[in-house]
Amino acid sequence: MTNLERVNNTIETAEEAARKIWLAGLGAYGKSFEEMQNQYEKLNDETSRLFEELVSKGEKLEADTKKKFKKTVSVDKRVEDVRKKLGIGNSDIDAKIDELSKKVDALTVAVNKIS
Repeated sequence: MTNLERVNNTIETAEEAARKIWLAGLGAYGKSFEEMQNQYEKLNDETSRLFEELVSKGEKLEADTKKKFKKTVSVDKRVEDVRKKLGIGNSDIDAKIDELSKKVDALTVAVNKIS
């Protein structure tokens, strides 16, 4: 083998090594891109699943709250009806408190006179 052949062989070997290094770098880039894409898709699927789960729980809570609200309104209505039957509506309460306060004041004056 002549010097020229050895030089050409060395150049070809170096070119082949450089090409392989380039291809390995390109392959690493492609592999990492695929991994990132897979992670993105997995995260996107997980986010969608979590969102749907939250919507489902929200719907259940809404239904439960509506049910409880209807029961509360029903109880409030019954209490209001009983108060009306007993003659103690909300406007009557203020008047009755004033009346009782006046009686307490009168009793306090009477007790002070007795003492």
